[in-house]
Amino acid sequence: MKIKAYLKPTCGWSMGVRAIMDKHQLEYEDIDIINNPDNYAEMVAKSGQPLSPCVEIDGVMLADVSGEEVEQYMLANTLVSSSEAEAAAPTDRGCTDEEHEKMRSAAKPIRFF
Repeated sequence: MKIKAYLKPTCGWSMGVRAIMDKHQLEYEDIDIINNPDNYAEMVAKSGQPLSPCVEIDGVMLADVSGEEVEQYMLANTLVSSSEAEAAAPTDRGCTDEEHEKMRSAAKPIRFF
């Protein structure tokens, strides 16, 4: 199975997709759409829309999906088996306000002289 995941580095939705990949011990290409504009452009061209995460599995694009939706797709298409393992992150939501604030406060300002 070939999996390309178009993800943000710290987004809750993206972390949920990563958690599903890890839960099922799947190899996948983690494509950073924030720090590489070409990756973002590729995602938009392939998915036909600008929202993330997007996950391409064997040529099928799942656009603007949660980790939970990715797992449901893979289970429904017998690409993975049901697992009792817990995902390492929430798979059905974005970041909380507290998580967003933590990311903002951890960011270092860029100074231009």
